[in-house]
Amino acid sequence: MLETRLDTERIRAARRVIDPVFLGTPLYRCEALEPALGCTVSVKLETANPVRSFKARGTEVVAGLLADNGARAAVCASAGNLGQALAWSGRGRGLDVTVVASRFATVAKLDRIRALDARLELVDGDHELARERAAAIARYEGSRLVEDSLDIETCEGAATIGLELVDAGPSYDAVLIALGGGALATGVGHVLKALAPEVEVICVQPLGAPAMTHSWREQRVVTTESADTIADGVAGRRPIPAVLADLLQVADDAVLVQEASIIAGMRMLLDHAGLVVEPSAALGIAAILEDRDRFAGRHVVTIVCGSNVDVDAYHRWVGATPGPRS
Repeated sequence: MLETRLDTERIRAARRVIDPVFLGTPLYRCEALEPALGCTVSVKLETANPVRSFKARGTEVVAGLLADNGARAAVCASAGNLGQALAWSGRGRGLDVTVVASRFATVAKLDRIRALDARLELVDGDHELARERAAAIARYEGSRLVEDSLDIETCEGAATIGLELVDAGPSYDAVLIALGGGALATGVGHVLKALAPEVEVICVQPLGAPAMTHSWREQRVVTTESADTIADGVAGRRPIPAVLADLLQVADDAVLVQEASIIAGMRMLLDHAGLVVEPSAALGIAAILEDRDRFAGRHVVTIVCGSNVDVDAYHRWVGATPGPRS
């Protein structure tokens, strides 16, 4: 039995409360990627929904529970994707949602949060400062603080991706998962280790934001003074102890990749898969690029976790102007 905070039966139950628009995302083999990567590659496309990321699977569970319990308000800190997801889920259930974000967050993400009728507060600092401000708002206003990865609902919502991977009948032998706060990695990892333990769970993080990877390797919380990466969705500095404890149970490996590899991965997903993705979503491809020998001849699934990207920044990174988002 896995000794994590997650529960497989609760994860199955989560599928019944999540809006179906966020479920059953495409999973397909992308042969066009394979010659350059030297392995069989399947894509789990978590961008094909109204908020363009996997985060709404978790916020649907959170917001549903809050509404059922008569809660009227919720607040979260977000680099952008969680905020959009909570705003979407909260709006549908009559919740007043406040999102705290860094003033330096992706403009497109901030604009979308506003468009979803959430109150947006910006701080002059990074995501960790936003977390502190969100906690202060929750205390002062009496609203529910939604903490990504710490709140088990965010992990178990993300874990429904794992159920879909298992249901597809795993012919793959490794899954590459973007690692930030840990909800996606612990959620999907829990399901795979419980139901498909032969599949290798590999977490991927930028070299410029390595706190959770260092913590996994050292089996203790390791914080960093700063984070320097274009992958803003995974740029945390202070791992949550309970989340790390879960990750230690379900991850087979955690690797760090360079910024140049992330950009190369974004370009490959555009050129060979027609996908416009944010940097965090290209981490899996980056990991293959940096260690082709490890994956040679294998069948790998990469979870494309988000496509909320600033068009101007995308143009600077990959040297191409994106068309309609996938």
